[in-house]
Amino acid sequence: MEKMIYVVPFLGILGLIVMAVKSAWVNKQPTGDEKMVELAGYIARGAMSFLKAEWKVLFYFVVIAGIILAWSGTLVENSSPVIAASFVLGAFLSAFAGYIGMNIATKANVRTTQAAKSGLAKALKVSFTGGTVMGLGVAGLAVLGMGSLFIVFYHLYVVSAGGDVNGLDMERALEVLAGFSLGAESIALFARVGGGIYTKAADVGADLVGKVEAGIPEDDVRNPATIADNVGDNVGDVAGMGADLFGSYVATILASMVLGREIVSNDQMGGIEPVLLPLVIAGLGVVFSIIGTFFVKISKETDSVQAALNKGNWISILLTVAASYFVIDFMLPEGDLVMIRDNSPVFTKMGVFGAVLIGLVVGALMSIITEYYTAMGKRPVNNIIKQSSTGHATNIIGGLSMGMESTVMPILVLAAGIYGSFLSAGLYGVAIAAAGMMATTAMQLAIDAFGPIADNAGGIAEMSGCDKEVRERTDILDAVGNTTAATGKGFAIASAALTALALFAAYVGIAGIDSIDIYKADVLAGLFVGAMIPFIFSSLAIAAVGRAAMDMVNEVRRQFKEIPGIMEYKSKPEYDKCVEISTRASIREMIAPGAIALVVPIIVGFSFGPEVLGGVLAGITVSGVLMGIFQNNAGGAWDNAKKSFEKGVEIDGKMEYKGSEAHKASVTGDTVGDPFKDTSGPSMNILIKLTSIVSLIIAPHIAEVPSHGMGGNNEDHKEINIESVQEELVLLQQEVEAKEEGKR
Repeated sequence: MEKMIYVVPFLGILGLIVMAVKSAWVNKQPTGDEKMVELAGYIARGAMSFLKAEWKVLFYFVVIAGIILAWSGTLVENSSPVIAASFVLGAFLSAFAGYIGMNIATKANVRTTQAAKSGLAKALKVSFTGGTVMGLGVAGLAVLGMGSLFIVFYHLYVVSAGGDVNGLDMERALEVLAGFSLGAESIALFARVGGGIYTKAADVGADLVGKVEAGIPEDDVRNPATIADNVGDNVGDVAGMGADLFGSYVATILASMVLGREIVSNDQMGGIEPVLLPLVIAGLGVVFSIIGTFFVKISKETDSVQAALNKGNWISILLTVAASYFVIDFMLPEGDLVMIRDNSPVFTKMGVFGAVLIGLVVGALMSIITEYYTAMGKRPVNNIIKQSSTGHATNIIGGLSMGMESTVMPILVLAAGIYGSFLSAGLYGVAIAAAGMMATTAMQLAIDAFGPIADNAGGIAEMSGCDKEVRERTDILDAVGNTTAATGKGFAIASAALTALALFAAYVGIAGIDSIDIYKADVLAGLFVGAMIPFIFSSLAIAAVGRAAMDMVNEVRRQFKEIPGIMEYKSKPEYDKCVEISTRASIREMIAPGAIALVVPIIVGFSFGPEVLGGVLAGITVSGVLMGIFQNNAGGAWDNAKKSFEKGVEIDGKMEYKGSEAHKASVTGDTVGDPFKDTSGPSMNILIKLTSIVSLIIAPHIAEVPSHGMGGNNEDHKEINIESVQEELVLLQQEVEAKEEGKR
């Protein structure tokens, strides 16, 4: 059974091989005319200049953080300075995963435009294949990185120490492996926030001056910010998203592995199998995602693109379910299993399979619910469209109320999933449910990434003057991409909640505390402080977009005023100035939100102890999940409400089109929703997991920090209370006996 450990990296390599083949196919597709190639070149160079600037800042962060981790690894007996190397590798692969996605997206966009001249089916094939390259790159690197490092650390800390699979040796190996996850999530946070600020600063600036003030189309070659807007689709929705899901994938696997170490079977430790199982499921998920991609295709212009994507997704999910049954039956021992924790339910290996199944069902339901709240033609988007007819204010009110309403069903599904997976297999079941949900990440990311590619393709079609039918085809793909992007974010936030609970459980065990008692004043205070963190994080991210967008608006207005002939197509705008503004602003503004996630757990943990930090983590998780769902869904619905006016919508018996007052109100709503859905909202899942991972890593260092709490868990107080009760009972008994004696 132990030999299964060597299979996992090969599954990751398989994913990377298929990725390389599909990437080569995309590169062979025709790029179109000279104008299209020129525009695509602007976008590619702008995206790369942003990545270089971002990597320069993150390089210093990785070096400094690596040195601190290496030094701290020498201070605790069961820790290790090797965690620094693990951290650096995780950071590198996370950044590389983002680069893979951005590199293929900047090549697939113009090729999708050219393919759209031949038909919708060919355009879907090119754009989705580009997304597949990203999905397989992210999942392949994650499985290869985690699998290879686990082999190294398993031999370094466990085998060399005599094979103590479930003791402190394995705990040490997994703690060092947690450094890999910390590196991945750290880069993911900065990439997601920085990319989100970049893309929304450009998007908002382009919309407010170009569409609203100048009255020109969204992607117009005359708009100086339009290239920066298209660059933003790549650095935010592709590179940032790639790093984001790489970190999520790794964190989910890690949480399951850490809890798997605690499983007992028939009064014996469960062995390596529960630790290895999440890695095997993740590796098989890569294989089944590859199979699912072959079913994403259409044959006619009238075929549903969304249905084709759903078909591929469901096939990969169902294959993963079937394979998980046999893998779990093969790997886990017969008989009863239980975790070494109080109140842990007894379960069997079929309970573990049930938890995997629950995770996949929760992921599917979250996607379905999110699609309902953000897709065109559904009640929520139609309501926003209707409220646009009475002005900008009612559009905003409608979007906000819908976003708040959209939290109800996802939270109920998530709560049921947590409870059901716990009953199935304890806390390990919660973690393995998240691992099951994330198993088909390659497919989920392929579906998610094709949207920005199609969006860019539409922009190139508009700016290069392609035929109307070309833009209509790319708009069909783009509209579906908006919905899949929203469902992907709902999927990510659900996995974050399950993963955070598993990491939370692992943290409690390593920190040496029995529970988190909110009866204590300081723990309750920590709970409130934690609930506040997603709000201040969102405030910083949204305000950053606002400041950067103001700079962009001023620059676009300046160019319209000072460069004669732009509106008559006689002069070229200075695209590079707008690209530079977005790059500079995003690098500057991403620091503060990123620092919150890294610094807060350290300050709280070392100042107030592990139990108070546990309260903070609980607050961040609950508040962050709600904020993430609300912002993602509100932003997605506002966006598709605006896009509904492209072909015309009927409001109270009257047709409203692009350029109408109702459409202008929808543009305002979309502008408000942009930082919601592309900056702060999708960053919530990283914030939740990163604070949990930082807490997990510092747990051995803060285990002895005393709590400053009041009431509840002071042993001396408990002893005094018990003695007082006993004395009162004795006195009461004596009084009763005296009365009885008096009666006689």
